[in-house]
Amino acid sequence: MYSNRRQFLGMALATAAFATLGAAAASAATVEEIKAKGTIVVGIQGDNAPWGFVNTSGKQDGFDADIATLFAKELGVKVEFQPLAVANRIPALTTGKVDILFATMAMTEERAKSIQYSKPYAANTISLYAAKADTAKTPADVAGWEIGVPKSSSQDKAITDAVGSTATVRRFDDDAATIQALVSGQVKAVGGNMFYGQRLDAASAGTYERKIDFLTTYNGAGTRLGEKDWNEAANAFLDKIKGNGELAAITKKWMNIDLPTFPESIPNIPFTVK
Repeated sequence: MYSNRRQFLGMALATAAFATLGAAAASAATVEEIKAKGTIVVGIQGDNAPWGFVNTSGKQDGFDADIATLFAKELGVKVEFQPLAVANRIPALTTGKVDILFATMAMTEERAKSIQYSKPYAANTISLYAAKADTAKTPADVAGWEIGVPKSSSQDKAITDAVGSTATVRRFDDDAATIQALVSGQVKAVGGNMFYGQRLDAASAGTYERKIDFLTTYNGAGTRLGEKDWNEAANAFLDKIKGNGELAAITKKWMNIDLPTFPESIPNIPFTVK
């Protein structure tokens, strides 16, 4: 009796999982279907200036918003933004809730198992930020510290890899919550992108500084695995705006830097669907 019941439950769970996957696949539109529909839903970070944020007019704004708006224009459709927390970006894409991600998606081997990356279009340096009064020049100096990071982010991986078990890594829902954790004293330091310094200075002028640079990552657009049409559309678009100066102009506008030199390839992270 118990064995039969267990087999039944297993079959039920498998059926439910299959139905969920089927529903997700059914909701994932092709590029041509989106053109016919007239609207593209773009997953973007909702509170991570200047990458993606809601401005004073209540509209999605920032570096990725400008890039996504140009992409929608290239397809001849309107853009609809879906603000996402760091940990929700990939699930929103793979379940078809969004059509593509322009969401500060640092390119990592682990993520490349779940999504298809485009060619890189932005660079980002991951660093440790802490109070000026605290000394930290190497990862060994932060032994015993509590360090905040947005969970499932590139900062999460970089800090965790660097400090191992010598420090406690505390994970928060997003960048805003991570920054607030440092300002409010919940943690002694945070792992942040290259704009954390500006945001921390805005929260408490002159208190914090960048301590240790861990790595430079590259951001790509995220599409679903195996969907060659989306990958080709994203790459063709990025090639175009790199060539005509639009990407350089947006980079200068939001980051006040020249367009970085991007790698032609990154080990174990394909830019194209084979």
